[in-house]
Amino acid sequence: MTDITIIGFGEAGGILAQDLASDHHVTVWDSKLLTDLNHAMHSKAQQIGVRAATSLADALNGAALIFSVVTAANALTLAQQAAPLLKPQQTFFDLNSVAPNTKRAAAEIIESYGAHYIDVAVMAPVPPKRLATPLLLGGPDAERCTALLNGLGLNARFRSTEVGEASAIKMCRSIMIKGLEALTTECLSAARQYGVEQAVLDSLHASFPSLGWDDAFPHYLISRVAEHGKRRAEEMQEVVKTLHDVNVPAAMSQATVATQQGLVDALAQRELQYAELTPFVWQQMLDKIYAKA
Repeated sequence: MTDITIIGFGEAGGILAQDLASDHHVTVWDSKLLTDLNHAMHSKAQQIGVRAATSLADALNGAALIFSVVTAANALTLAQQAAPLLKPQQTFFDLNSVAPNTKRAAAEIIESYGAHYIDVAVMAPVPPKRLATPLLLGGPDAERCTALLNGLGLNARFRSTEVGEASAIKMCRSIMIKGLEALTTECLSAARQYGVEQAVLDSLHASFPSLGWDDAFPHYLISRVAEHGKRRAEEMQEVVKTLHDVNVPAAMSQATVATQQGLVDALAQRELQYAELTPFVWQQMLDKIYAKA
């Protein structure tokens, strides 16, 4: 059995914790454990058979492998907080969706304390594939760690000995994936208000019949924004940084930030929670947002 710590006990972290706990000792830590969500987080940990730590230091103590699965906005801060608490034999896997230079900054501080740092790019949503979700690894020790993760049942592939290359692939991919979510949200929000959404969907299906515009595809794309728009907006801020770092204009990615966060803000203004919208139907959600007071 391996002692594993997962920092960030949200959707992805919770899935990793639950699946790894069947064969390993898993400890979780999340800043929400210091809030009024403490009881809910402890109940979740107990339900899936993992230990909820009392502090970040407690979570890191004795762990062989550490998975950082926090939000993009907190990724570098977490690395800075964790670094002085790490031991040379520990390995820090940074699964966060951030710019290559953000990963390089995190690697520099983690490695300055003697621990191993691995850049991990998560190349698809963790649900539904869970441990089989494809991962790309980068860093000086990435080849060894690729075999190590695959031995734990994960789906890892070695990309590079350089920190940042795997994340560059993820960030460039996100321009398209998160951008498509945002474009679909904007497109169908307008079409719904004009009463022409079916004609628009029929046209999209005629142009791209393999995508499923006539079925679940638009529901899926818009649901990802409704459920995870805040996190996705933070990730897209890192995409903007990724582009700026190589002098590429980021107009489309900046607009994606605004649209992803905008839907979250619109739901909040109506005091709507995603859980209240399931099973998710994008037309019903938009009707709630745009309903006249």
